[in-house]
Amino acid sequence: MNNIKNLITIDQEILGGQPVFKNTRVPIESLFMHLEKGISMDEFLEDFPTVTKEQAVAVLEIAEKIMTSQDIEKVYETIA
Repeated sequence: MNNIKNLITIDQEILGGQPVFKNTRVPIESLFMHLEKGISMDEFLEDFPTVTKEQAVAVLEIAEKIMTSQDIEKVYETIA
């Protein structure tokens, strides 16, 4: 698995601490919002050219691992 710190930056000086793709000002949330609306990955990458396909895919892989973990209850307790 990619190291999350190599993919995501959280810095109060960048969008008030909202998680963004590393070396960009693009919120991680934007990727999920695009996909939820049925917008393709390619369109997302066109809309945000500072994000690489590798970054977007890696973030989705991390999300998948979190959501399919057998310890999902512990994850939920941590973030709830």
